[in-house]
Amino acid sequence: MNKIVSKLTIFFLLIGLTSCSYSPIFSDRNYNFEIDNIILIGEKEINNVIENKLKLIRNDGSTNKKKYNIEIISKKNINTISKDSKGDPLKFEMIAYVEYKLTHNGISLIKKKVKKNSIYNNDSDQFELEQSEKIILKNLSESISDIIISSIINLDDN
Repeated sequence: MNKIVSKLTIFFLLIGLTSCSYSPIFSDRNYNFEIDNIILIGEKEINNVIENKLKLIRNDGSTNKKKYNIEIISKKNINTISKDSKGDPLKFEMIAYVEYKLTHNGISLIKKKVKKNSIYNNDSDQFELEQSEKIILKNLSESISDIIISSIINLDDN
């Protein structure tokens, strides 16, 4: 009896795991718009992440879609939040700022500013600190790009 229960448990577990499917949120949808022109100014790392996300919904060859142009200005700041008794930094705050403007046929449709921040601890190993900062900046940039794409989708749905 115990063998049957364990075999059934394994069977249902395998069925449950194989029936789950992952698909990216923005890449599988067909949108009624496309990003025709992207102008990027400012922080290169932030701009690369946003541009890669926007390329997922870029031109697919359809002719009857609305064509939007987007201009993105980005920057980042790293501030010291706290210091120890010697004056060495203990915690940092990374702030990513993005201002974007969406236009269609020369008419401005969206003009917004997005600010995302993250607080993290200092690391005695400079290489590890730089790697952590790259990961944090990438995560902040992805969050901002999702906000940008969602605002375009909401604009297009209305």
